[in-house]
Amino acid sequence: MRYQFIKENQGLFDIELLCQDLEVSRSGYYAWLHRPQSKRSRENHQLKQAITENFEASRKTYGYRRVHRSLRAQKKSCSKHRVARLMKSLKLQPKTRKKFKATTNSKHKLPVHANHLQRDFTPKQMNQAWVSDITYISTDEGWLYLAVVMDLYSRQIVGWSMDGRMTDTLVMDALKMALFRRHIASGLLLHSDRGSQYASHDYQALLKNHGIICSMSRKGNCWDNAAMESFFRSLKVESIYHHSFKTREEAKMMIFDYIEIFYNRQRRHSTLNYLSPMEYEKSVVNF
Repeated sequence: MRYQFIKENQGLFDIELLCQDLEVSRSGYYAWLHRPQSKRSRENHQLKQAITENFEASRKTYGYRRVHRSLRAQKKSCSKHRVARLMKSLKLQPKTRKKFKATTNSKHKLPVHANHLQRDFTPKQMNQAWVSDITYISTDEGWLYLAVVMDLYSRQIVGWSMDGRMTDTLVMDALKMALFRRHIASGLLLHSDRGSQYASHDYQALLKNHGIICSMSRKGNCWDNAAMESFFRSLKVESIYHHSFKTREEAKMMIFDYIEIFYNRQRRHSTLNYLSPMEYEKSVVNF
């Protein structure tokens, strides 16, 4: 690295003093200066450019594993360890995590349902098992609540809804979007927590009208809905935590962009062989 810096900034140095410092002759220095760049150096230079482009395209969210898979998809041959080393030299680090609290209010007297999902997050086909949950986003106008519905098969967000209040309408609107987008058969399993929104009479009636089986997490057990928790963590780490929102509308625009443009269509998912949710579904349909 030192010699590369010297070669790129040779005009900044006194040649005589530089040769003394490096303990080389002037003729040796000039021979080295005009020596062609090695094949490995040229490859590293090209890889650094490609790595930087893919890192920026991921909105600075990818670590070396996802960057490596992006390079492979572009037919660029290199090991993941080499990518990790070059990313470190470029000081490219993915956005870091922050903690967030749950929004579940299970202190109600509404009926709750058994956990039929039983942490089976790998259904055999689309529209077999969905999960849903609510999270919150801070804005200068107050909280913005987000409800989403995910198809566990592809991890695609098939329905979502946002509002300034956390009501049963919030989760119903997210489910209605999912039902509009997908053609489901009776017997679909939909898992959520025990929150009052999901236990409400109107929400339960909506499930019943479409032949959907309701499943709920055990009390205080976030791991029963781990796939949904993972999505919210990605959303906040990769997008929300790095912005301040003056209005709820600003937050809504960013969340829409993250879900519909980036997450569903572009973001490589480790559980999907590093394909995006939509790419994964297309690959299965075309198989």
